[in-house]
Amino acid sequence: MSRTTDEGRRWWSGPAESFGWLTTARVPAARTARGVLPWAPLVGLVLGAVATAAAWATARAASPLVGAVLGIAVLAALTRGLHLDGLADTADGLGPLRGRDRALEVMRAGDVGPFGVVTLVLTLLLQVACLAQLLATDGGWLVLTVATVAARVAMARTGLPGVPVAAGSSLGRAVAGSVSRRWLAGTGVVLLAGTVAAGLAIGGGAISGGDSSGSDMGGGTPALALPAAVALGLLAAEVLRRRATRRLGGVNGDVMGAMGEVSTAVTLLVAALLLA
Repeated sequence: MSRTTDEGRRWWSGPAESFGWLTTARVPAARTARGVLPWAPLVGLVLGAVATAAAWATARAASPLVGAVLGIAVLAALTRGLHLDGLADTADGLGPLRGRDRALEVMRAGDVGPFGVVTLVLTLLLQVACLAQLLATDGGWLVLTVATVAARVAMARTGLPGVPVAAGSSLGRAVAGSVSRRWLAGTGVVLLAGTVAAGLAIGGGAISGGDSSGSDMGGGTPALALPAAVALGLLAAEVLRRRATRRLGGVNGDVMGAMGEVSTAVTLLVAALLLA
């Protein structure tokens, strides 16, 4: 019995650590952060589902714009604004011309500079505007869930073996090498399957609803457009990671959060351009 209980605790420790670190959920305190990144996509699925439900219901009751604002606000609230703070800090560290040590010092400071504020505001405006456009289309609400999961996959990528960690990053050291390539590949396959399924659902909804634009695109186009949006979102996050590695010497918690927000914004943008 004791052995079974211990095995159960080990199995649940990873998801518990991930939800405890990445959301406002009250879960049993975790001793380490090793499970944060491997289970981040699962966290993204739950967060995305809750935010999407709020956005969809509000869009129907009020307007797509109000629904989009609420959907993005729910994500920010459920994550304590952690990733948005990382985006602002990363922008402050990478934006102005400064050396590595000074950039890391600025990112560790509690305040946010003008570059971080501008980046944060523009990113949020882009996310809201694109989501509002998607909420006005048949099935477009599905994109928010897909984008939220993809953002966590981008973050999980930083836990692969060999990814350098920025100096002084306790979280970076704690999660370094915690994600196996096989695990990430499996997660990627699941994400791809879910993305294609969501794209097919969007295409089917547009055709069954008599949407002329959806009919002109053809039923198969959304199934290709949504994976393309996710791929470009992941690519944008990877570009940011490489930029941070060159400037900072590696990744830290702020960079991970920034990668998630950038991936979300780009995925929503491309999806809005291709599907709305």
